Amino acid sequence: MGKGFFVGVVAAALSAAPAVQAQAPAAGKKPAAAKSVSGSECKLTTVATGTVASVVDGSTFVLDDGREVRLAALEVAPPTEPAGAAAKAALASLVAGQPIELRAAGSESGPETDRYGRLFAHVYVTNDKNERWAEAELIARGHARVAARVGERACATVLLARERAARAANLGLWADPYYVIRPADDAAAVAAERGRFAIVEGKVLSVRESGATIYVNFGRRWTQDFTVTIAKRNESAFTSAGLEPKRLQGRRVRVRGYVEQRGGPWVEATRPEQIELAERN
Repeated sequence: MGKGFFVGVVAAALSAAPAVQAQAPAAGKKPAAAKSVSGSECKLTTVATGTVASVVDGSTFVLDDGREVRLAALEVAPPTEPAGAAAKAALASLVAGQPIELRAAGSESGPETDRYGRLFAHVYVTNDKNERWAEAELIARGHARVAARVGERACATVLLARERAARAANLGLWADPYYVIRPADDAAAVAAERGRFAIVEGKVLSVRESGATIYVNFGRRWTQDFTVTIAKRNESAFTSAGLEPKRLQGRRVRVRGYVEQRGGPWVEATRPEQIELAERN
């Protein structure tokens, strides 16, 4: 493909799920009782256990044996921002001093680590019969967004449904204009997110292939418009998830990932959970 194709893709089509009330509801709204979010649909394997000694930020904590843990599947605001401080407080209220299990999708070789050496997994608080899934709790309360990588399709379905409910209720960071979904037809607004995680929504104008890459285009001008790319080697994973790239043309989609600049703004979609059919949600 020549330079003329830009891509627009967005994270996976998902079923509805019940909303969970945030800890800090918007002014004028009556608080509802907090609900535990277990996400029984999400089947993961326990790869490590421990007790939380301290919380570093909204996505990281330290166990009492010194191991550091980074929660999988979510993106939180920096701790220097109000939304980041709120996420840290919410995580601390959930896990501080509590026994937890780290879980992953079918892992038999122990927990994964990130580039900083932190254990990287889904976190479950297991101090009573009603275990609590930390990622789902934070997302449902509006303290975090679903990341580009979740690790398991069923888990992505649950988390994205929680995120939609929190966004619809303007909970937490969704009440801040900084975190709103960017319109794909406003390339300048998308480009302003360069180097940062963002969610972009719009109608796919065309889908084209060139060599080893599929281009999902939201506009006609490669030098300006938003594009999403999918490597041909990953096409079968998207198709199996009901997101055949060629069938995205004319559809309204919601894409999540880190924005890069390649002519116009661009996001690479490597996993089906990065794409939702917005017209269904």
